[in-house]
Amino acid sequence: MPLHVPPAPAPALRCVLAALGSPTAVHEAHTPALRALQGPMTAELPLPVHVLDRLNMSSLAAGGRPPRTRLTGWRFLIRSGDRYVAAADTRLTPDGWAFSHFFEGPYVAATERALRQAESLGTSYQPRLLSVPELYMLTLWLHGAVGADASAGLPAGEDLLVPLAPAPPGIAAYRPHPVSELLPVMTHRLTPATAPLPPSLAAPAA
Repeated sequence: MPLHVPPAPAPALRCVLAALGSPTAVHEAHTPALRALQGPMTAELPLPVHVLDRLNMSSLAAGGRPPRTRLTGWRFLIRSGDRYVAAADTRLTPDGWAFSHFFEGPYVAATERALRQAESLGTSYQPRLLSVPELYMLTLWLHGAVGADASAGLPAGEDLLVPLAPAPPGIAAYRPHPVSELLPVMTHRLTPATAPLPPSLAAPAA
């Protein structure tokens, strides 16, 4: 089933398009692939970027609140011809949405691959990005409430998280897991004495 990509705030899209149209902004970007392009570029697949602020499953086990998330920006994939070559991030300032920076690297291709994979799951989702700074981890968050406000909401237990490559050691990239299954594993990774990963989460042997 198709993914329900949420519409980005119009000011966020406008500031990215303005940056794409600015030779100075493109030239100053640390993205050789972007600077080398001569043809037109478009900003597509807007995804809200949420950050997981508190990764503490002991609170959940005691019936406490789930980990908090907060919206930090919107990310757009930059297309040139038939491929995505870079991404653009925006951030929310006191004056509204502002362009942050362009970047390239593995997360661009990883995001595209995870989105294509999610389209074949047979269930409709609203795609988001969920960053876990404590683990240097980025996941595609597939939210089951497709009509929800993309700037708010917590990961529901039945939502899916798809680790993007490069994923933390021992966690397989591109393998979708319910939030209720993956969050405890991520929490265990932050404790000195970590339990072995369940077989369903362990990365395949090389």
